[in-house]
Amino acid sequence: MRRLALTSLLLVLAAATSPACGGDDDPAGAGGTGGTAGVGGTGGTGGQIDPDAPALLGQDCDPISTHCGFPFPSDVYLVDDAGTPSGKRVRFGRTTLPRFAFGPSMDPALWAELDGFSPGQAPMAYFPRVSPDGFPTPESIPESLADEARTILIEADTGRRIPHWVDVDHSTRFNGLNDLDDERAFMIRPAVHLKHGTRYVVAVRGLRDYDGALIEPSPVFQALRDGTESSEPSVGLRRDHYARLFGELEAAGIAKDDLQLAWDYTTASRENTTGKLIRMRDLALEAVGADGPEFVVKSVEDDPNPHIKHRVTLTMQTPLFLNHARNYDVDDPEQAAFHLDAEGRVAPNGMMEFDVLVHIPHAVDDGQPLGLLQNGHGLFGRKTEGQNGYLAATANGYGWLAFATDLFGFSEHDVPLAINALGGDPHLLSSFVARQHQGHVNQLTAMRMMMGRVARDGIQDGGRTLLPPGAVDPSLRAYRGDSQGGIMGAVYMTISTDVTRGLLGETGFPYNLLLNRSVDWPGYGLVLGAATETGLDVQLVLGLIQMLWDQTEPSGYVNYLASDTLPGTPAHRVLIHSAIGDHQVSTYAAQLMARSIGAKNLLSSDGKLPRATWGIDSASGPITEGSVLVEFDFNLAPEPLTNVPATDGCDPHDRVRVLTPAYEMQDRFFRTGAIDATCDGVCNCDGPGAEDGCAATCN
Repeated sequence: MRRLALTSLLLVLAAATSPACGGDDDPAGAGGTGGTAGVGGTGGTGGQIDPDAPALLGQDCDPISTHCGFPFPSDVYLVDDAGTPSGKRVRFGRTTLPRFAFGPSMDPALWAELDGFSPGQAPMAYFPRVSPDGFPTPESIPESLADEARTILIEADTGRRIPHWVDVDHSTRFNGLNDLDDERAFMIRPAVHLKHGTRYVVAVRGLRDYDGALIEPSPVFQALRDGTESSEPSVGLRRDHYARLFGELEAAGIAKDDLQLAWDYTTASRENTTGKLIRMRDLALEAVGADGPEFVVKSVEDDPNPHIKHRVTLTMQTPLFLNHARNYDVDDPEQAAFHLDAEGRVAPNGMMEFDVLVHIPHAVDDGQPLGLLQNGHGLFGRKTEGQNGYLAATANGYGWLAFATDLFGFSEHDVPLAINALGGDPHLLSSFVARQHQGHVNQLTAMRMMMGRVARDGIQDGGRTLLPPGAVDPSLRAYRGDSQGGIMGAVYMTISTDVTRGLLGETGFPYNLLLNRSVDWPGYGLVLGAATETGLDVQLVLGLIQMLWDQTEPSGYVNYLASDTLPGTPAHRVLIHSAIGDHQVSTYAAQLMARSIGAKNLLSSDGKLPRATWGIDSASGPITEGSVLVEFDFNLAPEPLTNVPATDGCDPHDRVRVLTPAYEMQDRFFRTGAIDATCDGVCNCDGPGAEDGCAATCN
């Protein structure tokens, strides 16, 4: 298949991976694939059963499809294992997964600890030359629940239909037209977040090709569906499995006779996904106690801008759960990994030094105690984000002691690690995720330090008092973050035991939904496209990464943010600010988050919404219970319905956070718990009714 020089593309990506959010001073801030014969190859075994291959297949690739690894995810790659929370374990074959970076297939051992698949993954299949027309879109989700729907996703045990939309991959130009190969994955996007530890059944019917002809099912699926003879070993190996599957579909009112494909998959258990991070949290907070980590003053900058009196960098000592805390170096013989105890559980490994940037506003002299406000930065960003802009203005104008850390594992220091994991060595994915675990812990211990030692003792630099004791109200604590800070902030707002109110700006999830729909994708797509062999493999790798990423991104956590909370964790409330037409973070992903946590859509002061949002109830303010979604209108063209980014007009990403009503709304929520309409009508940046601050946000 088509190739580009990997080294050249790594250089392209290195130039393209600057933080997506506003910067420090920004006021707004050729062969087979994994055992197949490439696209169209069957990966069959010629009637031979491989005893080392997945038991339901007898081979590494599923001949129900014409591309290895598809359909994905699938329970044919799940085996019994009493050693996991669910009693299951993911087991791909030696050559099931894509070949990566000119080398062998990706090592299935990377996923061997998982006991199921991601609840955030779009189940996907491959139908060459399928017409993309007439499927449910993000704006027509109810069509997926119609009796005549061509795509069906059900919860196996209950038969409950899962609302969804369909993406026929538009992120690849290889669409089967104009003598091009067809490398488009057929993806079914759940419109509500799926449950952990739950089995789902997918069925597809009525699909037609570009010429209008019905697409024939593969011979293997046809034999399973119709009970006919087949020389393909996997048919006999899974007759019973498919008898159960077809029975569940029939109970849900879905006849099997005209199905073109059906399969099932089981999501990972909650404990398997979240257990490691929750254990690290509990051990870390127990170690630092109520006072939080010890710290020293590293540097002080006086009067860096009109809002801030002292900008102080503190270096704290926080528990380390990795083998080391060094940044990634390609020549380092020991990459970051979890430190394990004798029983194989993640365990402390001494302490690490980590910097916390603190903004002491001039408002400290007003005599009113400051609240504690933790900020989360943007994509591969840094703790300095907003230090001369929105964060400084928030601190001084509204009375907050603002502070931030780099998100260890997902900051500017991790760009080389991400590049090499995507384009060279997939084994580094485990290091990438392990570092993010540590990053979440560091954020939690930073808040504990601020509400403990800093609030009690203040900050002294030699003989000079920078922050007097008692200048902080430690009971007033909040989190805010934008873009990556809003995305990963959803994890913070699910696992924090100290902060229960937060603002998530330009948020959404999961990453396998977000990436293709972002203008930041092309650089990453070039690298991943060069490292793999087809567009199908790109989507498969994104799904495989999602399985690992669930341990640190919202897909593994948001179901427990507001209810059914994780062990030892309070319920949380969040305010979601979303910019319609965002070029970097799709608002369809923000709507998914809102639905997943039961958020209400806030009506404007005159009882309106900028647009209808399926599955999200609306309510007038003040809203004092639960979470809330507020969409801001920038008078842009409708967002694309396919998996490509919005590009119309001035990118509204990062514009919301500097609007006066946004400042006021978040401050009122953080202080009182009430979320009320603070805009003049529908929140907007359109014409004479534009909100205060709009003019300065689009250059």
